[in-house]
This record gives sequence, structure tokens and C-alpha cells, in this order.
Amino acid sequence: MNNLVSGKTNEWEVILGLEVHAQIKSKSKLFSSAPTDWGAEPNSQVSLVDSGMPGALPVINETCVDQAILTGLSLNAKINEISIFDRKNYFYPDLPQGYQISQFEHPIVSGGFLMIETKNGPKKIGITRLHLEQDAGKSIHDQDLSNSFIDLNRSGCGLMEIVSEPDMRSTEEVGQYVKKLRSILRYVGSCDGNMEKGNLRVDVNVSVRLPGKDLGTRCEIKNVNSIKFIQQAIEYEANRQIKIIEDGGIINQETRLFDPNKGETRSMRGKEESHDYRYFPDPDLPPLILSSKKIKHLKEILPELPDDKKKRFINDYKIKDYDSEIIVNDKDVSDFFEKLVNKRDSKMVVSWITGELFSYLKKIDKNLSESNISVEKFGELLDLISDGMISNRVAKEIFVEYLQSNKSAKEFISDKGLVQVSDTSELTKMIDQVLKENPKMVDDYKSGKDKLLGFFVGQVMKVSSGKANPQLVNNMLKDKLNK
Repeated sequence: MNNLVSGKTNEWEVILGLEVHAQIKSKSKLFSSAPTDWGAEPNSQVSLVDSGMPGALPVINETCVDQAILTGLSLNAKINEISIFDRKNYFYPDLPQGYQISQFEHPIVSGGFLMIETKNGPKKIGITRLHLEQDAGKSIHDQDLSNSFIDLNRSGCGLMEIVSEPDMRSTEEVGQYVKKLRSILRYVGSCDGNMEKGNLRVDVNVSVRLPGKDLGTRCEIKNVNSIKFIQQAIEYEANRQIKIIEDGGIINQETRLFDPNKGETRSMRGKEESHDYRYFPDPDLPPLILSSKKIKHLKEILPELPDDKKKRFINDYKIKDYDSEIIVNDKDVSDFFEKLVNKRDSKMVVSWITGELFSYLKKIDKNLSESNISVEKFGELLDLISDGMISNRVAKEIFVEYLQSNKSAKEFISDKGLVQVSDTSELTKMIDQVLKENPKMVDDYKSGKDKLLGFFVGQVMKVSSGKANPQLVNNMLKDKLNK
């Protein structure tokens, strides 16, 4: 299967590369001790360095350096023992220094790759580099008709810019890449991956070409903050470029923005080249020199990554490849699963996590860590099912109400009168009643219509108000009807 896009006259190949800006999880900023609390009062998390005060000197945050190294190692990349900070010069109101401290020719991480799953099988996506840089502030334009405001809380926060090779060819591959990268960042603990808060932002480079021809002129779509919007922006931009070329026009290399309300990209400015930024080594920061001992230590403490965890879950818990992929995609979910599956049936646990739990989280619009659902409370309900005290069907019916209660599972089902009937003498009475009330159905079953067993089970469940143990009822009915 190919990933070609149809134009009016030709099939076109879309060439895609991403620049992912990941805010580093750290209590302080990249070059200052100012805090990084999200959602704080405007301009309350700012130091003299972050506000660009004359004479204020930057000092590198070792935690941010360590997070960059851990991330680089998780991406199969080379950690450079010597890297250099540069000044990237441009003017913008929310850039108080008039330049951004970044890395250019000598980044802290170079090379690397990550593997994604595609419709055609596994695919390797190359990583060009990972470099450290400071974030800019935030311009606010919607609070006053005649003025804009500047919030410098984000100014100076540590960023990792992770640049891919132009190896992706479809919106699906891009979606898989971003999901996989975000998952790795969360496992490592270097970034929370929250795109809504702007802690993970993506610049998308899009170009089109006829298959086998030279690369076309690329346009960059800046700061897209959701996978859905990234995919929409790519689709629109690719079709826009194809139409221009097929109509005899040329593509201007430029930076564009994506408007999610209209589902389209629009021109922002001409695309800058590196010389436009007048890069030069920052005179206030010496080269960053890393010891091989430090790199070795960080490699040793690197946590288990999604791909390794997926393989282990398949081997240890005998779950399907697809289910394992879903569970390990979110570190919180994988940790929850591993605690929950202890001494429990793995298939049952997977079914409840990917079914009822995910459905509930979607309904309340929260992720697992935000939901306050404990392993203990969830496990209590599963144990009652396994012990035959409540049916799987009834458990699903009460699941949401149970999670929202403060009661234990036993207390909840007892108060609701939902304890499953497994007493064979009681069940025998119910079965005899149902068979007596349906003599023709009994005769039909005995004449070979064995699918009627489901009817009898349903009738017994009705008589018991859903409390009868369905598996036990099923077996007892078979014994009686087959005599």
C-alpha cells in the first residue's frame, strides 16, 4: 500500500518532518532558579535572567541537562560530550533579551531513531538532533482592544527541540510518531507531554513531490498543539501545495499557522534560514562538557521504555500484541495494569481496562492520573466477579456508580442487594419454574434446537432479577435438559 495523494493530474508523495518542542520537567528554569509552576499569576515566576535585565548571567540547570541526556539515550542517539550554547538573534515582544539561548552547530544530542507501527509494518524514523534551548514568554492579545500584554512566566523554561528526519509520508505515520515520542518522554520523565498546556508543541515541515523526484519546497507550520490538528494541517497544506503546482505556480518557502476553526493554514512570514538568526556562541556560557562517567550513570538508570515493556507484558502476562500496545502507550495505565494484574486473570484485567475504564475516563474527560481511581478499589470489584459474588454484566452496570461512591465493593453490592445467587438449591427452584412455564420450548430443545439454551438462561436471570450466577445456571440447565 502506498501513501500517495491524488491531485488533478498526478499522484503526489508528501514529505513530512517534525520539530517537537518539549518543555523539560524541572522545578526551575534552564538558566535561572525561577520556578516553573504552570498556571501561576502572570509574571510571578520570573528572575532577572528571564526578564533580560542587563548584567544578569545565566547558569545552566543540571537537571535539565540530565533530562536531555536521558531523552537522547531513549532515542538511540549519540550523547555529545562537548556541546555549545549559541545566541539565536531575533526580535519579538515576548523575547526580552532580544535573543534566544539555544544550540546550533554543536547540540547535546545528535543522530538516533525511534520505531513506529504503520499499516505496512514497523518503520524507523530518524532523529537528526536534540538540542537544549530556553522558551520565550507569552503574548496575550485578547484581554484589551488596544493593547497586548506580555507574560514572562514561561520565559527561560527549558526546552528540548527534537528534530526528525523527513522520513514520514502520511498523517497516520506522523500521528504514530508523536504518540510514540510523547510516550517515551513520559516514561523517561523528561516532559509531561501535555499538549493542551503547551508543554509539547510541534512544528510540521510539509513538502510534496512526484514519486522519485527531488524534494520540493517545504513550508513550516508552527506550534500545532494536538495530534488531530497536526493531521488536519498536513492534509490541508499538502493539498494546497499540490493545487498550486498543478496550476503552474511555485511554492514559496514560508512559515505558516494552522487555524483549527477553519481547518486551514495561512501565511505567517517568509521562512527564515539559519543566517537570518546570526547565530554565534553565547559569551556568557562556557562549552557544556559531559563526562563519560555521567553519561554511563544516566544510561544505567534509564527506565524500562515502552517497546521493552510491551514485549515483557506479552511474554509475562500472555496478552495480545494489540492490547499490550494500547496499555504501554500511557505510563500511568501500564503501571496501573501491572499492579492490578498481580494474582488476577490478565485477560480479564485487560478487558476491563480497555473497555469500562477507558470508556469512563473518556466520559469524565480525564486521564488516569487525574481520575483518582485506585488500584485497590478497581481490584475489589474484579475480585468479586472472580469469586462469583457478582456477575460480569451486573458489575458493568454498576461500575460508574461504584467508582463515584466511597464504599468498598462488598458494601456497595450488599447495600444494592446485588450479591449473586450461587446456592444450587435456590437455582434449582428457579430453573424448575422456568422449565415448567415453557414446556413447548423444552420439547423443541430436546428435539435438537439447542440454541434455545440461551433463552432458558435469560428466563432464569429474569426470575432472579439478574442475581443468578449465569455460568452455574448454564451448566445446571444443560444437566437438566439433557437427561
